[in-house]
Amino acid sequence: MERIVVKIGSSSLTSSEGGLHKPNIHFFASELAQLYKQNKQVMLVTSGAVAAGFREIGYESRPKLVYQKQAAAAVGQALLMQAYQEAFAQYGIVTAQILLTRNDFSNRKRINHALMTIEELLSQRIIPIINENDTVSTAEIILKFGDNDHLSSLVATMTKASKLVIITDMDGLYTADPRKNPDATKIERVDQISEELVQLAGGAGSAVGTGGMRSKIEAARIAMRGGVTTFIGRVQYDGELLQAVDGNGRGTYFDTSQHSLSMKKQWLGFHSTPVGTIMVDQGAVTALRERHSSLLPAGVVSCEGEFYPGDVVQVVAQDGKLIGRGVVNYASWQLKATAGLSSEEVERRVDVPRIEVIHRDEWITLS
Repeated sequence: MERIVVKIGSSSLTSSEGGLHKPNIHFFASELAQLYKQNKQVMLVTSGAVAAGFREIGYESRPKLVYQKQAAAAVGQALLMQAYQEAFAQYGIVTAQILLTRNDFSNRKRINHALMTIEELLSQRIIPIINENDTVSTAEIILKFGDNDHLSSLVATMTKASKLVIITDMDGLYTADPRKNPDATKIERVDQISEELVQLAGGAGSAVGTGGMRSKIEAARIAMRGGVTTFIGRVQYDGELLQAVDGNGRGTYFDTSQHSLSMKKQWLGFHSTPVGTIMVDQGAVTALRERHSSLLPAGVVSCEGEFYPGDVVQVVAQDGKLIGRGVVNYASWQLKATAGLSSEEVERRVDVPRIEVIHRDEWITLS
Protein backbone atom coordinates (compact mmCIF):
# COMPACT_ATOMS: atom_id res chain seq x y z
CA MET A 1 0.00 0.00 0.00
CA GLU A 2 1.53 3.30 -1.11
CA ARG A 3 2.36 5.84 1.57
CA ILE A 4 2.08 9.56 0.89
CA VAL A 5 3.13 12.42 3.15
CA VAL A 6 1.48 15.75 2.37
CA LYS A 7 2.74 18.95 3.96
CA ILE A 8 0.59 22.09 4.05
CA GLY A 9 2.03 25.39 5.26
CA SER A 10 0.50 28.23 7.23
CA SER A 11 -0.05 30.48 4.23
CA SER A 12 -2.28 27.84 2.61
CA LEU A 13 -4.47 27.41 5.70
CA THR A 14 -4.86 30.89 7.12
CA SER A 15 -5.74 34.36 5.95
CA SER A 16 -3.05 36.98 5.41
CA GLU A 17 -4.13 38.64 8.65
CA GLY A 18 -4.05 35.40 10.65
CA GLY A 19 -6.80 33.00 11.73
CA LEU A 20 -7.94 29.84 10.00
CA HIS A 21 -9.49 30.04 6.55
CA LYS A 22 -12.10 27.29 6.84
CA PRO A 23 -12.81 26.94 3.09
CA ASN A 24 -9.13 26.08 2.52
CA ILE A 25 -9.20 23.49 5.32
CA HIS A 26 -12.22 21.83 3.71
CA PHE A 27 -10.62 21.97 0.25
CA PHE A 28 -7.47 20.18 1.38
CA ALA A 29 -9.51 17.64 3.34
CA SER A 30 -11.41 16.81 0.15
CA GLU A 31 -8.15 16.45 -1.79
CA LEU A 32 -6.65 14.16 0.85
CA ALA A 33 -9.88 12.17 0.97
CA GLN A 34 -9.44 11.37 -2.74
CA LEU A 35 -6.04 9.84 -1.98
CA TYR A 36 -7.53 7.99 0.97
CA LYS A 37 -10.28 6.52 -1.22
CA GLN A 38 -7.60 5.19 -3.57
CA ASN A 39 -6.47 3.04 -0.64
CA LYS A 40 -3.29 5.04 -0.06
CA GLN A 41 -1.89 5.52 3.42
CA VAL A 42 -2.00 9.25 3.94
CA MET A 43 -0.11 11.33 6.50
CA LEU A 44 -0.61 15.08 6.83
CA VAL A 45 2.10 17.36 8.18
CA THR A 46 0.48 20.68 8.93
CA SER A 47 1.56 24.10 10.06
CA GLY A 48 -0.78 26.85 11.12
CA ALA A 49 -1.14 26.58 14.90
CA VAL A 50 0.58 29.89 15.67
CA ALA A 51 -1.11 31.64 12.75
CA ALA A 52 -4.49 30.24 13.80
CA GLY A 53 -4.14 31.30 17.41
CA PHE A 54 -2.52 34.70 17.61
CA ARG A 55 -5.67 36.61 16.62
CA GLU A 56 -7.73 34.68 19.16
CA ILE A 57 -5.34 35.78 21.91
CA GLY A 58 -5.50 39.39 20.80
CA TYR A 59 -2.13 39.92 19.13
CA GLU A 60 -2.32 42.31 16.18
CA SER A 61 0.29 40.44 14.16
CA ARG A 62 2.20 37.16 14.30
CA PRO A 63 4.21 37.26 17.55
CA LYS A 64 8.01 37.20 17.54
CA LEU A 65 8.78 36.39 21.18
CA VAL A 66 9.02 32.68 21.98
CA TYR A 67 6.52 32.63 24.86
CA GLN A 68 4.01 34.56 22.75
CA LYS A 69 4.41 32.06 19.89
CA GLN A 70 3.92 29.21 22.32
CA ALA A 71 0.78 30.81 23.76
CA ALA A 72 -0.61 31.36 20.27
CA ALA A 73 0.22 27.74 19.34
CA ALA A 74 -1.53 26.44 22.48
CA VAL A 75 -4.73 28.19 21.42
CA GLY A 76 -4.31 27.62 17.69
CA GLN A 77 -3.52 23.90 17.79
CA ALA A 78 -6.90 23.11 19.30
CA LEU A 79 -8.65 25.25 16.69
CA LEU A 80 -6.61 23.67 13.90
CA MET A 81 -7.43 20.09 14.92
CA GLN A 82 -11.10 20.90 15.43
CA ALA A 83 -11.26 22.32 11.91
CA TYR A 84 -9.54 19.27 10.43
CA GLN A 85 -11.74 16.82 12.34
CA GLU A 86 -14.89 18.55 11.14
CA ALA A 87 -13.66 18.66 7.54
CA PHE A 88 -12.56 15.00 7.38
CA ALA A 89 -15.70 13.79 9.16
CA GLN A 90 -17.68 14.68 6.03
CA TYR A 91 -15.85 11.83 4.30
CA GLY A 92 -16.10 9.39 7.18
CA ILE A 93 -12.36 9.70 7.91
CA VAL A 94 -10.99 9.63 11.45
CA THR A 95 -7.92 11.75 12.20
CA ALA A 96 -5.36 11.68 14.99
CA GLN A 97 -3.09 14.39 16.36
CA ILE A 98 0.65 13.78 16.75
CA LEU A 99 2.90 16.56 18.09
CA LEU A 100 6.65 16.16 17.70
CA THR A 101 9.76 18.15 18.57
CA ARG A 102 13.31 18.02 17.33
CA ASN A 103 14.29 16.31 20.59
CA ASP A 104 11.91 13.46 19.79
CA PHE A 105 13.91 12.71 16.64
CA SER A 106 17.22 12.99 18.49
CA ASN A 107 16.17 10.28 20.95
CA ARG A 108 16.13 6.88 19.20
CA LYS A 109 13.73 5.31 21.70
CA ARG A 110 11.20 8.16 21.53
CA ILE A 111 11.16 8.33 17.76
CA ASN A 112 10.71 4.56 17.54
CA HIS A 113 7.65 4.87 19.79
CA ALA A 114 6.33 7.67 17.57
CA LEU A 115 6.85 5.48 14.50
CA MET A 116 4.98 2.56 16.08
CA THR A 117 2.08 4.88 16.90
CA ILE A 118 1.92 6.14 13.32
CA GLU A 119 2.12 2.59 11.98
CA GLU A 120 -0.82 1.53 14.14
CA LEU A 121 -2.91 4.53 13.09
CA LEU A 122 -2.25 3.82 9.41
CA SER A 123 -3.14 0.16 9.86
CA GLN A 124 -6.48 1.28 11.31
CA ARG A 125 -7.11 3.59 8.32
CA ILE A 126 -6.72 6.73 10.43
CA ILE A 127 -4.97 9.81 9.03
CA PRO A 128 -2.21 11.07 11.37
CA ILE A 129 -2.09 14.87 11.44
CA ILE A 130 1.42 15.81 12.51
CA ASN A 131 2.66 19.17 13.72
CA GLU A 132 5.59 20.49 15.67
CA ASN A 133 4.88 20.82 19.38
CA ASP A 134 5.42 24.58 19.45
CA THR A 135 4.24 24.93 23.04
CA VAL A 136 7.32 23.12 24.39
CA SER A 137 9.91 23.73 21.65
CA THR A 138 12.72 26.21 22.13
CA ALA A 139 13.24 29.24 19.91
CA GLU A 140 16.04 27.44 18.07
CA ILE A 141 13.80 24.48 17.27
CA ILE A 142 10.88 26.63 16.16
CA LEU A 143 13.15 28.20 13.55
CA LYS A 144 14.87 24.91 12.72
CA PHE A 145 11.88 23.08 11.24
CA GLY A 146 11.14 25.96 8.84
CA ASP A 147 7.34 25.96 8.84
CA ASN A 148 7.49 22.14 9.11
CA ASP A 149 9.20 21.59 5.76
CA HIS A 150 12.06 19.83 7.57
CA LEU A 151 9.59 17.95 9.77
CA SER A 152 7.71 16.63 6.74
CA SER A 153 10.90 15.20 5.21
CA LEU A 154 11.84 13.51 8.49
CA VAL A 155 8.37 11.97 8.76
CA ALA A 156 8.52 10.80 5.12
CA THR A 157 11.88 9.08 5.57
CA MET A 158 10.98 7.67 9.00
CA THR A 159 7.80 6.04 7.71
CA LYS A 160 9.41 4.96 4.41
CA ALA A 161 6.86 6.87 2.37
CA SER A 162 7.14 6.66 -1.40
CA LYS A 163 6.31 10.33 -1.99
CA LEU A 164 6.40 13.66 -0.20
CA VAL A 165 4.14 16.44 -1.45
CA ILE A 166 5.00 19.92 -0.16
CA ILE A 167 2.23 22.35 -1.02
CA THR A 168 3.19 25.97 -1.44
CA ASP A 169 1.87 29.14 -3.08
CA MET A 170 4.42 28.83 -5.91
CA ASP A 171 4.03 26.38 -8.77
CA GLY A 172 7.54 25.03 -8.38
CA LEU A 173 11.16 26.16 -8.40
CA TYR A 174 12.23 28.85 -10.85
CA THR A 175 15.59 30.08 -12.11
CA ALA A 176 14.67 33.44 -10.54
CA ASP A 177 11.73 34.93 -8.64
CA PRO A 178 8.94 34.96 -11.27
CA ARG A 179 7.16 37.70 -9.31
CA LYS A 180 10.08 40.03 -10.01
CA ASN A 181 11.76 38.62 -13.12
CA PRO A 182 9.61 37.96 -16.22
CA ASP A 183 12.42 35.90 -17.75
CA ALA A 184 12.35 33.33 -14.94
CA THR A 185 11.73 29.78 -16.12
CA LYS A 186 10.41 26.86 -14.10
CA ILE A 187 12.61 23.88 -13.31
CA GLU A 188 10.42 20.85 -13.98
CA ARG A 189 12.60 18.04 -12.59
CA VAL A 190 15.66 17.78 -10.36
CA ASP A 191 17.72 14.63 -9.78
CA GLN A 192 20.53 16.23 -7.79
CA ILE A 193 20.44 19.27 -5.51
CA SER A 194 23.51 21.43 -6.07
CA GLU A 195 24.55 24.47 -4.08
CA GLU A 196 23.67 26.59 -7.11
CA LEU A 197 20.14 25.24 -6.96
CA VAL A 198 19.86 26.08 -3.25
CA GLN A 199 21.01 29.63 -4.00
CA LEU A 200 18.03 30.10 -6.32
CA ALA A 201 15.70 29.97 -3.31
CA GLY A 202 14.86 33.04 -1.27
CA GLY A 203 13.40 33.71 2.16
CA ALA A 204 9.95 33.20 3.65
CA GLY A 205 7.11 34.04 1.30
CA SER A 206 4.40 35.40 3.61
CA ALA A 207 3.81 37.20 6.88
CA VAL A 208 2.09 34.22 8.51
CA GLY A 209 4.56 31.48 7.55
CA THR A 210 8.20 30.84 8.37
CA GLY A 211 9.29 28.62 5.50
CA GLY A 212 10.52 29.79 2.10
CA MET A 213 11.57 27.86 -0.99
CA ARG A 214 15.03 27.33 0.48
CA SER A 215 13.68 25.31 3.42
CA LYS A 216 11.58 23.27 0.99
CA ILE A 217 14.62 22.44 -1.12
CA GLU A 218 16.51 21.40 2.02
CA ALA A 219 13.53 19.19 2.91
CA ALA A 220 13.64 17.65 -0.58
CA ARG A 221 17.36 16.97 -0.11
CA ILE A 222 16.68 14.99 3.09
CA ALA A 223 13.78 13.12 1.51
CA MET A 224 15.82 12.22 -1.58
CA ARG A 225 18.64 10.84 0.59
CA GLY A 226 16.03 8.68 2.29
CA GLY A 227 14.67 7.34 -0.99
CA VAL A 228 11.54 9.55 -1.12
CA THR A 229 10.49 11.32 -4.31
CA THR A 230 9.39 14.89 -3.57
CA PHE A 231 6.99 17.33 -5.23
CA ILE A 232 7.05 21.04 -4.41
CA GLY A 233 4.27 23.05 -5.96
CA ARG A 234 0.75 24.37 -5.97
CA VAL A 235 -2.49 22.53 -5.22
CA GLN A 236 -5.30 24.97 -5.81
CA TYR A 237 -8.07 23.27 -7.80
CA ASP A 238 -10.05 20.05 -7.45
CA GLY A 239 -8.00 16.99 -8.30
CA GLU A 240 -4.62 18.72 -8.29
CA LEU A 241 -3.32 16.74 -5.32
CA LEU A 242 -3.97 13.50 -7.22
CA GLN A 243 -2.19 15.00 -10.22
CA ALA A 244 0.78 15.94 -8.04
CA VAL A 245 1.02 12.39 -6.67
CA ASP A 246 0.64 10.88 -10.15
CA GLY A 247 3.46 13.00 -11.59
CA ASN A 248 1.41 15.62 -13.42
CA GLY A 249 1.24 18.39 -10.85
CA ARG A 250 1.96 22.10 -11.12
CA GLY A 251 5.37 22.14 -9.53
CA THR A 252 8.89 20.75 -9.47
CA TYR A 253 9.66 17.04 -8.97
CA PHE A 254 12.76 15.95 -7.10
CA ASP A 255 13.60 12.43 -8.23
CA THR A 256 15.86 10.02 -6.39
CA SER A 257 17.65 6.78 -7.13
CA GLN A 258 18.39 6.23 -3.44
CA HIS A 259 16.75 3.47 -1.40
CA SER A 260 14.93 3.97 1.88
CA LEU A 261 17.20 4.17 4.91
CA SER A 262 17.05 2.06 8.03
CA MET A 263 15.99 3.83 11.23
CA LYS A 264 19.57 3.54 12.42
CA LYS A 265 20.94 5.35 9.36
CA GLN A 266 18.17 7.96 9.53
CA TRP A 267 18.95 8.71 13.13
CA LEU A 268 22.65 8.92 12.39
CA GLY A 269 22.27 11.19 9.37
CA PHE A 270 19.39 13.48 10.27
CA HIS A 271 18.66 13.35 13.99
CA SER A 272 21.88 12.74 15.93
CA THR A 273 23.99 15.56 17.35
CA PRO A 274 27.70 15.34 16.45
CA VAL A 275 30.05 16.15 19.33
CA GLY A 276 33.24 16.42 17.29
CA THR A 277 34.73 16.85 13.82
CA ILE A 278 37.27 14.68 11.97
CA MET A 279 39.12 16.10 8.97
CA VAL A 280 40.25 13.54 6.38
CA ASP A 281 42.45 13.58 3.28
CA GLN A 282 41.27 13.19 -0.31
CA GLY A 283 41.99 9.48 -0.36
CA ALA A 284 39.68 8.94 2.58
CA VAL A 285 37.01 11.14 0.97
CA THR A 286 37.08 8.94 -2.14
CA ALA A 287 37.00 5.75 -0.07
CA LEU A 288 34.02 6.93 1.99
CA ARG A 289 32.01 8.36 -0.90
CA GLU A 290 32.73 6.05 -3.78
CA ARG A 291 33.91 2.75 -2.33
CA HIS A 292 31.70 2.88 0.78
CA SER A 293 34.71 1.87 2.85
CA SER A 294 35.34 2.32 6.56
CA LEU A 295 37.46 5.25 7.74
CA LEU A 296 40.92 4.16 8.78
CA PRO A 297 43.38 6.22 10.87
CA ALA A 298 45.72 6.60 7.87
CA GLY A 299 43.18 8.91 6.22
CA VAL A 300 42.71 11.19 9.23
CA VAL A 301 44.34 14.62 9.09
CA SER A 302 43.11 16.11 12.37
CA CYS A 303 40.16 16.23 14.76
CA GLU A 304 38.35 18.81 16.88
CA GLY A 305 36.18 18.50 19.97
CA GLU A 306 36.22 16.04 22.84
CA PHE A 307 34.62 12.68 22.06
CA TYR A 308 34.73 9.07 23.15
CA PRO A 309 34.01 5.67 21.55
CA GLY A 310 30.31 5.46 20.68
CA ASP A 311 29.87 9.20 20.10
CA VAL A 312 28.63 10.62 16.79
CA VAL A 313 31.08 12.82 14.89
CA GLN A 314 30.98 14.59 11.55
CA VAL A 315 33.64 14.06 8.92
CA VAL A 316 34.82 16.88 6.66
CA ALA A 317 37.26 17.18 3.77
CA GLN A 318 40.32 19.43 3.99
CA ASP A 319 38.36 22.26 2.36
CA GLY A 320 35.85 22.03 5.23
CA LYS A 321 33.05 20.47 3.17
CA LEU A 322 30.87 18.01 5.05
CA ILE A 323 31.25 14.38 3.92
CA GLY A 324 29.04 12.56 6.43
CA ARG A 325 28.54 11.35 9.99
CA GLY A 326 29.47 8.24 11.89
CA VAL A 327 29.88 6.55 15.24
CA VAL A 328 33.52 6.82 16.25
CA ASN A 329 35.56 3.99 17.81
CA TYR A 330 38.30 6.23 19.16
CA ALA A 331 38.50 8.84 21.89
CA SER A 332 39.61 12.22 20.58
CA TRP A 333 42.98 11.99 22.36
CA GLN A 334 43.60 8.58 20.78
CA LEU A 335 42.80 9.86 17.32
CA LYS A 336 45.08 12.88 17.70
CA ALA A 337 47.91 10.50 18.63
CA THR A 338 47.32 8.17 15.66
CA ALA A 339 46.13 10.44 12.83
CA GLY A 340 47.80 9.51 9.56
CA LEU A 341 49.39 6.32 10.87
CA SER A 342 49.07 2.85 9.38
CA SER A 343 46.74 0.36 11.04
CA GLU A 344 49.72 -1.73 12.17
CA GLU A 345 51.35 1.25 13.88
CA VAL A 346 48.05 2.24 15.55
CA GLU A 347 47.67 -1.25 17.04
CA ARG A 348 51.11 -0.87 18.65
CA ARG A 349 50.34 2.53 20.11
CA VAL A 350 46.77 2.51 21.47
CA ASP A 351 44.13 0.10 22.69
CA VAL A 352 40.92 0.63 20.71
CA PRO A 353 37.87 -1.67 20.35
CA ARG A 354 38.41 -1.93 16.57
CA ILE A 355 40.95 -0.51 14.16
CA GLU A 356 38.47 1.40 12.02
CA VAL A 357 37.96 4.99 13.17
CA ILE A 358 34.41 4.71 11.82
CA HIS A 359 33.10 1.39 10.52
CA ARG A 360 31.07 1.57 7.32
CA ASP A 361 28.06 0.02 9.09
CA GLU A 362 28.10 3.03 11.46
CA TRP A 363 28.45 5.63 8.72
CA ILE A 364 26.22 7.70 6.42
CA THR A 365 27.40 9.86 3.52
CA LEU A 366 25.75 13.28 3.40
CA SER A 367 27.33 14.84 0.31
